[in-house]
Amino acid sequence: MKQRIAIDMDDVMADTHAKFIKLYLEGEMPRYTLEELKEKSFHELFDEHEYRAISKRVYEPGFFADIPVMEGAQDVIADLMEKYEIFVASAAQEFPNSLREKWDWLQQHFPAISWRHYIFMGDKSVLNTAYLIDDMPRNLRTFQGEGLLFDALHNRDETGFKRMKSWQEVAKLLL
Repeated sequence: MKQRIAIDMDDVMADTHAKFIKLYLEGEMPRYTLEELKEKSFHELFDEHEYRAISKRVYEPGFFADIPVMEGAQDVIADLMEKYEIFVASAAQEFPNSLREKWDWLQQHFPAISWRHYIFMGDKSVLNTAYLIDDMPRNLRTFQGEGLLFDALHNRDETGFKRMKSWQEVAKLLL
C-alpha cells in the first residue's frame, strides 16, 4: 500500500499570490511595483484599507478559476503519484464560490488526480496522511503526520517545520 500525501492548493499547487499581484497591479493607482510585491508580503506593504480591498477579492465569482499553476507542481505531482497516493486538501469552505472553481481548476490542470482524491474542508487536523504540504503553519501544527511548509512570503518567519522552497525541493525529499 502506498503512503499518502495531502497537498494544499492555494500558494502550493496554485500560485494564488501571483493572482493577487495581478489584480493589485490592474487596480486603481497601485503604490508598489511587481518587484516590491515579490519581496514583501501584503501584510508588510499594505495599509489596512489596501489589505482589506485586495483580500475581499477572494469572495468574487471567478477568483479561483484562472489562478496560475505553481511552477513545477504538475511535473513533480505526476512523479509523486507513481510512488504515493495523492490527495488535494483545500480549505475551500472559507470561500463558498471556490468549491466549484477549485474542482474545475483541478480537472483542468491536474486531470490525473481523481475527483475521489479531492478533500474540500475547513480543518485539516482530520487528515490521515503521512505528509501534508501546506503554506499555512496553522494547518501543520494540528496535523498528525509530517508537515512540510511550502515557502511563501507570508510564512518566511516560521521556523517550526521543514521548509520546501520549490516543487523541486519536494521532489528531492520525497522521490
